[in-house]
Amino acid sequence: MREHPATLIKLKRDGHELSGDQIRDIVDGVVDGSLGDAQLGAFLMAVCCRGMSVQETGTLTTAMRDSGDVLDLDAIPGTKVDKHSTGGVGDKVSLFLAPLVAAAGVPVPMISGRGLGHTGGTIDKLHSIPGFRTDLSQDEFLEVLAECGFVMAGATGSIAPADKRMYATRDISGTVESVPLITASILSKKLAEGIDGLVLDVKCGRAAFMQSRENAEALTESLVSTGRAAGKNITALLTDMDTPLGYAVGNALEVAEIADCLHGRGPKDLVDLTLALAAEMLVLAGKASSTDEAMPILRQLVEDGSALACCRKNVERQGGDSAFLDDASALGQAPVVAPFTPSLGAVKWIEDIDPMEVGLAAMDLGAGRRAATDEIDPLVGVVLHKKVGDTLEGDEPLFTVHARDDTAAERAVERVAKAITFSQSEIGPRELILARYA
Repeated sequence: MREHPATLIKLKRDGHELSGDQIRDIVDGVVDGSLGDAQLGAFLMAVCCRGMSVQETGTLTTAMRDSGDVLDLDAIPGTKVDKHSTGGVGDKVSLFLAPLVAAAGVPVPMISGRGLGHTGGTIDKLHSIPGFRTDLSQDEFLEVLAECGFVMAGATGSIAPADKRMYATRDISGTVESVPLITASILSKKLAEGIDGLVLDVKCGRAAFMQSRENAEALTESLVSTGRAAGKNITALLTDMDTPLGYAVGNALEVAEIADCLHGRGPKDLVDLTLALAAEMLVLAGKASSTDEAMPILRQLVEDGSALACCRKNVERQGGDSAFLDDASALGQAPVVAPFTPSLGAVKWIEDIDPMEVGLAAMDLGAGRRAATDEIDPLVGVVLHKKVGDTLEGDEPLFTVHARDDTAAERAVERVAKAITFSQSEIGPRELILARYA
C-alpha cells in the first residue's frame, strides 16, 4: 500500500472523503493481503459509521470490479442484460426470468451466489436439478450464453476477489447494513459480468435484507446512481417481501414451481413479478419501447412454449436432467411429507403469513445455511397452499412440510402454523411492486 492503512482509516473515521487513489489503495490491500484483518474491519466500521459520498461509492465499486477478471461479452451479439435481487423467502424469479428473457432475444449472463440464512440462493436451487453444473470456466460461460441465450453460473475466485474477503469481514464486524458497502458488493460482481444493463429487484419487508421502506429506498437509490455512474443502463423495482413469494420455499420445491411457471400455471404473484422485471429488461435491451409493449411479448413466449424450450436447452447444455420440466418427481422427494390442516370450522381469510418464520423453518429443515459451511438438503422445505387474502375451509390443508425425518417435520409444522394468522373478514390483496426507479 502506498499510504499507511492507519492513515486512511483515520481519515474515514473522522468523516473525510477519500480520493480515488486512496480507495483503490485500500482495495489493492484487501486483495494482496497488505491490509490486515483488523485494519480491514476498522475501515469497514469507519465506512459504516461515516458513510461514503456518491463519488466514493462509485470508485469503491469499480475498484472492486477491477480487482479480478471482467468478462468480455463483445463476441455475443445484442444488448446483454442481467437481473439482481436482494433476496427473500420463495424468491426463485431468476430461474423463470432468464429463459423467458432469452427467448425474447436478449442475452442474459447470470453469475449468482449460494444462499445464507433464511434467503435461498439461486445456485443452491440449480444444484437441486440432477447433474446441473454451475462451475463453468469463462470459455464455457461464453459458449453456453452464445448457444442458449442465457447462462447461470456460480461466481469464481477470479470475479471481484476483493468482495469475497470484504463480504466475509462485514459479516463478522457488524457492518453488513452499510449502504455503500452493500452497493459496492452487489455491483462489483454484476459489472464484472460485462453486461450492458441491469434490472434490480430490491426487497422491502420482514424477510428482506432492508426491512424498512426508508432503508430499502436508500439502497435502491444508491444502486441506481452508482450503476449509472459506471456507464450502465439501470432500472430498479422496489418490491414487497412481507410475505413469501409464490408457494414453495426450499430448493427442489422451488424448481418444481418454476416448471409450473414455464408451463403457464405458476402462482400469480411470482408470475406477475417475473413479468414486470422481464419487461424492464426488454426495454433496456431495446426489444420493446415500453413495459406495456413488452408484456404481451413475454406472455406469448410462455403460451407458445418458447420459454420452456429455452430453459430445457440450457439445462441440458449445463449437464442437467430436464425431465423435471415435465414431471417434478424427477427432482426426488423428501422422506417425510406432512400436510397440515388447521381446525377452523367456519370459512376464514388468511390475514398474514410471516415470511421470516417460514424461511427460518425451511432453513432448520436443511433448505438453508446458518453458516457458510453448512450442507444443503435439496428436497426439504415448505409448500404453502394459500396466500394472504385467500379463504380457507376447515378441511383444507394450509401447507405441507417436506422433511428428512418425523421430528424435523413436527418442529417445522409447529413453527409455520404459528406464522399464519386468520381473519373473520375479507383481506385485500397486497401491493407487490412498491416503487419503480427508471
